[in-house]
Amino acid sequence: MDEKEMTMREALNLALDQALEADERVFLLGEDIADPGASGPTAGLSTKYGSDRVLDTPISEAAIVGAAIGAAIDGLLPVAEIMIMDFIGIAADQLINNAAKLRFMTGGRTTAPITVRTQVYGGLATGATHSQTLEAWFMHIPGMKVIVPSTPRDGKGLLTSAIFDEDPCLFVETIRLQSQRGSVPVDPGFAIPLGRAEIKRPGADVTLISYGRSVHDALAAAAGLQEQDISAEVVDLRTLVPLDVETMCESARRTRRAVIVHDAVRFGGPGAEIAAILQSELFGELAAPIERVGARFVPNPAAPALESQVYPSPDRIVAAAQRTFRSVSARG
Repeated sequence: MDEKEMTMREALNLALDQALEADERVFLLGEDIADPGASGPTAGLSTKYGSDRVLDTPISEAAIVGAAIGAAIDGLLPVAEIMIMDFIGIAADQLINNAAKLRFMTGGRTTAPITVRTQVYGGLATGATHSQTLEAWFMHIPGMKVIVPSTPRDGKGLLTSAIFDEDPCLFVETIRLQSQRGSVPVDPGFAIPLGRAEIKRPGADVTLISYGRSVHDALAAAAGLQEQDISAEVVDLRTLVPLDVETMCESARRTRRAVIVHDAVRFGGPGAEIAAILQSELFGELAAPIERVGARFVPNPAAPALESQVYPSPDRIVAAAQRTFRSVSARG
């Protein structure tokens, strides 16, 4: 399969481009997604496919998602963009009580095959209302699928799967990863199945479980731990719903230690559910309590020096991993 080096932004653009070309039911809608204003993953697509398939919308998140749901019911495959994840709450009713429930409310006769792309701006000093990482909200909603890629390859493959999935998918992009480069298959048929984690780095002594941007912190922490003769395995979940319980449990069972890392706040975050699953599945097999490293439970500061103290870092992950070696379970 032919591959090309590209940024995350280019990989997402390729996925959207190929989906638009492959299926006339696919269309995009959102704020400032059409040329000449488009500067992100949708750049150039309205010029290529026209304004009837790449639609600039008014500034109304509820209208964007509501229109997407209506179009999906009518047989189309809409890809809606919520520019900043903090604003997704305005469309929460549409997502939670309409899109996620449609299959159940119609006895399986009607689905809502919509993809909602949204971006997290955390880490760019954008302040408390433009930087939140809120995927945990939607993990809690039966009927929603939640996807958070960490690499251009995963971005392209997972977005392709989301667009053609018959259920509503929330696709969370991280602005800090948009310029990250990697090798991406350019074949239109390339897709990554939802619900399949990937081991980004093998290891034997401790498992670092993460997704999205914080995978890169976990990989940096693993390199630091290697200098201390600690072999860390890094598991990239890639999708939170469906969750690849088998892969993460199998890894933690081998290493007997686990550290969960994410940019969402630690309190009530995705790591709490993941830790509960590990504890239930591996009770008596782990050598130490499960550690969690997440964003601190504070509104995000606008000052860069303060904001840098909020998010996980390789040093905080290393410290958490080290604690799992100082803690000893009843079984030793």
